[in-house]
Amino acid sequence: MPGPLAGIRVIEMVGLGPCPFAAMMLADMGAEVIRVDRKTAPGAATPFPILGTRCDVMARGRRSLALDLKHPDARDVVLRMVEQADIIIEGFRPGVMERLGLGPDACRARNAALVYGRITGWGQEGPLAQAAGHDINYIALTGMLHAMGRAGQPPAPPLNLVGDFGGGAMMLAFGVVCAVLEARKSGHGQVVDAAMTDGAALLGAMMYGFRAHGSWNEARGANLLDGGAHFYDTYACADGRFISIGAIEPQFYALLLQLAGIDDPAFQAQMDPASWPALTEKLAAIFARRSRDQWCDLLEGTDVCFAPVLDMAEAPQHPHNRARSTFVDVDGVLQPAPAPRFSRTAPELGTPPRVPGQDSAAVLAAWGWSAAEIDSLAAKRVI
Repeated sequence: MPGPLAGIRVIEMVGLGPCPFAAMMLADMGAEVIRVDRKTAPGAATPFPILGTRCDVMARGRRSLALDLKHPDARDVVLRMVEQADIIIEGFRPGVMERLGLGPDACRARNAALVYGRITGWGQEGPLAQAAGHDINYIALTGMLHAMGRAGQPPAPPLNLVGDFGGGAMMLAFGVVCAVLEARKSGHGQVVDAAMTDGAALLGAMMYGFRAHGSWNEARGANLLDGGAHFYDTYACADGRFISIGAIEPQFYALLLQLAGIDDPAFQAQMDPASWPALTEKLAAIFARRSRDQWCDLLEGTDVCFAPVLDMAEAPQHPHNRARSTFVDVDGVLQPAPAPRFSRTAPELGTPPRVPGQDSAAVLAAWGWSAAEIDSLAAKRVI
């Protein structure tokens, strides 16, 4: 595949959520990523019914090798692949890969330049390292979840975007690419420990800066960017749909007042937090007078910092998203396109998600196994 990571070989030890997302990012950029799926009996139950289907968007762009990882020959298959790989990534609890005989020491003994990427919620060490958890727990520990939500309401989970994907998968993808660049100079790989707690905390760098400056308080819905300010919030329209306003800068705020026909002098107290609750009520009443489409006709494309709040059925149809091909259809499944964009080494979207084990023989043949060796692994039910 073309793309800035063309020529990079990656082994993905398949898990849930953040590790597949990181692997998808690498594959989207042109890396050859081989998914090492667990070999399961036909019809075996999975935690999420999407897995193994064409709707498993995060599995796109790579081939699948299914192994019985409890079989000693499966370990040898992975180690032999490691000899040819640049990166291996895994998302199991600390110690699982070591018990499989596939920990960093075993792998890097076969390939000193290998980058070994590990993603967990709590990290490879620390008092909580062996505890179960999910995105909501990891971001709770960083102070970020506490800051999200409406005044007087419990913290609101931001889907699983902040921990799993932003603080986890993207940090892992960034980390292993950094380590590969360094390995190209030094000849030595290293372990990349991507903890979702660490990554989610890093995403909050600006908020922690605000807090240190005294510009952020612990009350939800009372700050500049958490819905406390009337000029940075969402509002219901006459048709029950919603719009978003982000008119922070004075010139953008002035334009909002002008285009919305607001001449109430109370709105001149833009940066007075004590005025925000009353101004939010007034602005809500104003936006409730027209439909979302009417507000789009008036404000969209201006410097008001405005956008309609679209659902996932509407978003791919918006003219801006269509013009940029932000969403693409792959095998009948509408999904986000690879990002970011590159001017010279533009990536192309790879294959649709594969059934686990669909490419086992083909992957092994491409990585140097003979037909006889592949037949032997199949006969022993390793693949």
